[in-house]
Amino acid sequence: MRKGILLLIVLVLMIPVSDVMGQRRITPVNTPATMTQSINETKRDSVDRSRLVRMEDAEGNVILVDTVAGTEFVDSTSIEKQIPKMIYPLLNSVNIGIDLWSPLMRAFGTSYGLIGFSGQLNMHNRYLPTVEIGFGKADYDPENNNYRYKSPVSPYFKIGADYNFLYNSNPDYLLYGGFRLGFTSFNYDVTDVSISNGYWAPAHTMNIPRQHANATYIEFLIGIRVMIVKNISLGWSIRLHNLMHSTTGQYGDPWYIPGMGTRGSKVGASFTVSYTLPLKKKSKPVIDDLPADNALPDPGPELPEMKNHEENEEIVPRLTEPEA
Repeated sequence: MRKGILLLIVLVLMIPVSDVMGQRRITPVNTPATMTQSINETKRDSVDRSRLVRMEDAEGNVILVDTVAGTEFVDSTSIEKQIPKMIYPLLNSVNIGIDLWSPLMRAFGTSYGLIGFSGQLNMHNRYLPTVEIGFGKADYDPENNNYRYKSPVSPYFKIGADYNFLYNSNPDYLLYGGFRLGFTSFNYDVTDVSISNGYWAPAHTMNIPRQHANATYIEFLIGIRVMIVKNISLGWSIRLHNLMHSTTGQYGDPWYIPGMGTRGSKVGASFTVSYTLPLKKKSKPVIDDLPADNALPDPGPELPEMKNHEENEEIVPRLTEPEA
């Protein structure tokens, strides 16, 4: 009976021991957070900061080295989010151009357009605010010859901006997209309007008095610009435009809108020859620590020139043993 009681007591005492022995051992995993935890703590810091030496690795990360224990830590407090810097200055250059697309198209038979000019400021080689001004005219006579549309030389104005997708590359090459908001105020005439009164009745001709109109439109464009020689560039762009507002005359809408094209057109283009004026000149190297009179420092007294062995004997005495 006593043996049974003793055996039961021994079994009861072994149960907690077996639970402790049966627990799985967990190996701690070092992560960047756990590696720097002991360094980022202040009051309860287990590492003596007086033993730490601040260093940098090849990638520029700050490394703290414990000179006693020989362990290294990454100082997470020094890790900052680096904002990408602009390679080029804020006011990088000014570009002045002339649009030759309309003169070229008129040479090939187009009955409208004239010429345009542009001025553009290059900011960080990334943002390109632009102003355009130009003149347009039209003289259109359709094939059926039932009227003639004429618009005298009229100005137009555009303002907008471009975004250079190659802003961290050579500024001599631009791939950009942008927009323009255009406005124009112009006059137009419709003459020689042929009106037929029927099959047998003769047609008669009339002229519509001069009309005045205002128009506002918007353009979205994408283009390229390449510098071919020093400061001289060629540029091409394709433009999608949409008429936002136009006043309607007493006898109908205008057929041509300066700076945009015909009323029903949706696509335009430009061919620009431009000159780029840099705003930041290259600085010349400056030599510091020069005297006020820009004279070079005195090199000191000249040493005698040693030409041969005999002259050397006069300058540097030989060491001879004392006579006995």
